[in-house]
Amino acid sequence: MTAFESPIKRRKSRQIMVGNVPVGGDAPISVQSMTNTETTDVAATVAQIKRMELAGADIVRVSVPSMEAAEAFGQIRRQVTAPLVADIHFDHKIALRVADLGVDCLRINPGNIGKEDRIRAVVNKAADKGIPIRIGVNAGSLEKDLQRKYGEPCAEALVESAMRHIEILERLNFHNFKLSLKASDVFMAVAAYRLIASQIDNPLHLGITEAGGLRSGTVKSSVGLGMLLMDGIGDTLRISLAADPVEEVKVGWDILKSLKLRSKGINLIACPSCSRQNFDVISTVNELEQRLEDITVAMDVSIIGCIVNGPGEAKVSDLGLTGGTPNNLLYIDGKPSQKLDQTNLVDNLERLIRAKAASKEADAARLIVSSREMSEES
Repeated sequence: MTAFESPIKRRKSRQIMVGNVPVGGDAPISVQSMTNTETTDVAATVAQIKRMELAGADIVRVSVPSMEAAEAFGQIRRQVTAPLVADIHFDHKIALRVADLGVDCLRINPGNIGKEDRIRAVVNKAADKGIPIRIGVNAGSLEKDLQRKYGEPCAEALVESAMRHIEILERLNFHNFKLSLKASDVFMAVAAYRLIASQIDNPLHLGITEAGGLRSGTVKSSVGLGMLLMDGIGDTLRISLAADPVEEVKVGWDILKSLKLRSKGINLIACPSCSRQNFDVISTVNELEQRLEDITVAMDVSIIGCIVNGPGEAKVSDLGLTGGTPNNLLYIDGKPSQKLDQTNLVDNLERLIRAKAASKEADAARLIVSSREMSEES
């Protein structure tokens, strides 16, 4: 079996805590998303957050544009378990209010709050309550003087904007912050993150903003974030799609799993199918993906339609199916186990995969107990 270990050497960054989720340092790269319901519709927002949690969201951001939304945020906070980030622009009073209502992180640019006393009030409140701040620079909302200086958004303009906000926080002796520099242009975003990563050691929140619809946005985000993650840059990420936020979470996880930076759930290895296939690979894989979304234990499952590549993939998977004539051959832990015909193939595969997942969970639980007992004995 192939060990779960990424060859990527991550950038060294300081660690902050967003609720109970560590961001930066040697912590796993966390996956975020953002609600798109009306925040004042508490029931709808809570329901959406819970769906995002089930999909694997480590952190959820909620827009809080008004004091009415701030009061609703307090109700939402009491009904969900995921750490919540409040997205606030300009009004420092909203930031102060959600801080008292249990926010886990403030997404607010200090330079946009206004007068010094307002900035100081928010920073002091965040410091007193141990609440981190995310500075969020966006190519679409750069300061007017930077637009005049550079003519158009560029990586250097994003970094200069970020450094302005950083200087404000550091002048107030506040270092509990993370940073994002987002653009819808992949090259600009990548260049900006690479540039800032060499200048500060604060955690970086990755994202290609306004990336597009489900398909195009997934591709653009995967390309941009993939380049940065391969460089070791990034401590938390959000995929920005014009789609259900749950899909953002799924894509985020898939990107991290593909680079072996996180492990969760089924990693399906499947051939694109061809005339050699001995069963309908595409429908089988699509059905399995939908049925197995609830499994959280990390597993490699290969579904290959013929004997050309099937055995090789199956031998390095927890469970693998190789198409054959007249029957398909199932491998478990790299070894031939049994033959499966086409009758109820998906049902049988689901049953076997769930049994293997349960076995892996039991093994992990026994290992934890054993390690704890050894620790107590010593």
